[in-house]
This record gives sequence, structure tokens and C-alpha cells, in this order.
Amino acid sequence: MVARSRYAPDRGLTARMTATIFLLGLVFVVFVAAIVFILNAVRASDALIVLAAVVIGGGLAIGSLFYSDKIALSTAGAIEVTPQQAPELHGVVDRICALADMPKPRIAIAPTDIPNAFATGRNTKHAVLCVTEGLMRRLDREELEGVISHELSHVAHKDVMVMTVASFLAIIAGLLIRFSFYGELFGGGGRRNSNDQNSGLILLAILAVSIVVYAISFLLIRLLSRYRELSADRSGALLTGQPSALASALQKVSGTIARIPTKDLREAQPLNAFFFVPALSAREGQTSIANLFSTHPPLEKRLAQLAKISQQLSRQ
Repeated sequence: MVARSRYAPDRGLTARMTATIFLLGLVFVVFVAAIVFILNAVRASDALIVLAAVVIGGGLAIGSLFYSDKIALSTAGAIEVTPQQAPELHGVVDRICALADMPKPRIAIAPTDIPNAFATGRNTKHAVLCVTEGLMRRLDREELEGVISHELSHVAHKDVMVMTVASFLAIIAGLLIRFSFYGELFGGGGRRNSNDQNSGLILLAILAVSIVVYAISFLLIRLLSRYRELSADRSGALLTGQPSALASALQKVSGTIARIPTKDLREAQPLNAFFFVPALSAREGQTSIANLFSTHPPLEKRLAQLAKISQQLSRQ
């Protein structure tokens, strides 16, 4: 039953993710066309700003993709553990990997009481799963299996690669904003002749286009991130066949995070996009506006989806 259920497609969710990626691609095409049009009137020295943004942005994206595991572990202060050091955790991961028919990732534990987990890596062969001490203390085995199945779903579906590629446009746009501003866009440096004034106007146009593209890309990337989290919830629940355990874990983690001091949560916030449950947003009232900027769906939406899956499984 579980083997059949874990591959059950969610056509609606897949369609929404595909549409979001298509919109990001469309924005990218428009952005490139606008930059090419603007560059026709730009001095060679100003064109270097665009070239530098593309080169640096590409380097950052590639570095983030290939070193996401090392960066995330270092940020979390996590330490990799062996089966002898954490036999129960390794046992859970072994079971999930066997169900998913995927290679076992490296396993690490973060020494923090904040209950959470994340998995990262460009593919299944270069993945790492990290859980916190706080998570292991608070969840029973079935709940821990639910969380780990969710996280390994991100690895199996190459979500780090998907989000890195999706973020490339926003990285370039963000760099162009900074380069244009620091390049004395607003008439700095004592521009006196008409050519310099025209160059300033062109850089202003690049800045304006970059700001618009960055804002649109940011919102679309956050939307895609929320879809990926819902997809991981769904595939993780179907993999284990126990959506109620994953729902219970979500409620425990969210409830505990809501009681943790804001100061401690801010230290963990850089990993929000990776976390099973985000640090700060979980304790704040989610409004429709707040949801636009969130990397994760509201708790209520995640629980509603799991409840629906539970009903579907009970009828099989």
C-alpha cells in the first residue's frame, strides 16, 4: 500500500509549481531583453557593471549549489555523527532511505534546543541531513520518521538545485542594484558633460529594471518555496503512510518554537529556508500579506493537507 501511495501524483500542486517556474523564466527573458536594449546606449565602462553582476551572480549560485551542505552545517554549528554515536537516528534514516530507495545521506546533529531539521545538498550523493538535539528530545520515533521523510523528499526531488536555479535571476538583479547605486548612479563623481549625464540616466534605467525584476523574482521564489514544502509534506506522508505522525510533529515543533525567546530564534533565522518549520514566522500571526514573504505555508494549510491525505489512505 505504501509503495503505491508514495508515488501518487499531486497534479494540482505540480501544475502550480510548473506555472511558477514558467513565470520565473518569462521574467528572466524580459529582464535579458531589457538589459540588452539598454546596453545599446551604454558606455563600455558601464556595460562592465552588467557583465560583473552576471559573472559574480553565476559564481555565487554555483558556490551555493556545490557548498550548500558545508555552509548550512557551519551555520548551524552541527557535527556529523556515526551510527555508533547516534544509533536511533541512523536507524530511522536507514528505514526511510530503504522505503524511498535512495542513497543514505550524511547525518549531523546541531547542539541547540530549538526543535528543527533540514536537509541540503545538490543531489542524493552529496546530501546531508541535520536534526537538532531539541527535535530528538521532543519527538517520538514515528514523528521523527515523519520529519525525516519530509526532509529527504527535498533531497530526492533536488529542491536545492531547483531553488538555486530559480534564485539566479534575483541574485543578478540584486547585484545590479548594488553596483548601479555604488557606481554613483545619481550623478555622483562630478559628471559634467552630456555623455556622462546620459550614462547616468542609463544606469538609472538599469537600476529601475533591476528593482522591479528583483521584487517579482523574490515573490515568485517564495511562492515556489511554499509549494516545495507542501510537496515534501505530501510525499513524506505518503512514503511512511503515517500523515498523522507528521502532523503531530508539525504541531509539536511549531508550538515549542512559539515559546522560544525571539533572540534565540534570530540566531537560527539564516537557515529558515532550509528548516522543517521556520524560526520566527511560526510565532507570528500569519496574514495574507505575511504569507507572500514566507518561505513556508501556514501551519493550518499544512495540517489540512495532511488531514486530507490521512482520509485518502484510510479509504484504501
